[in-house]
Amino acid sequence: QVQLVESGGGLVQAGGSLRLSCAASGRTFSNYAMGWFRQAPGKEREFVATIGRSGDSTYYADSVKGRFTISRDNAKNTVYLQMNSLKSEDTAVYYCAANYGLVPFTTAGRYDYWGQGTQVTVSS
Repeated sequence: QVQLVESGGGLVQAGGSLRLSCAASGRTFSNYAMGWFRQAPGKEREFVATIGRSGDSTYYADSVKGRFTISRDNAKNTVYLQMNSLKSEDTAVYYCAANYGLVPFTTAGRYDYWGQGTQVTVSS
């Protein structure tokens, strides 16, 4: 089992920044590709960003490319999502997820473990 705990969400004005963190425990963190997803009210969960086990491969949704940056610190068992130039449409609950393996998938169904989520609200 892998336990994931997100933090760093909150209320921010449009154009502002937030950094989300996801702390992992339970298994060897560096064996897992990590992803961030989000779900807005009334919408399906959608892919945001993913990062490979060593941090050398990253992929982003088109809607966040150039504004969000995913990174990881395997020594701290933590993955981050730096969010800049936030827009009202970024408002959602953000979840981190872990996939045992090499490939950083963009599909939610490929992930084995999920955190509880952290709320991000962007006011316009």
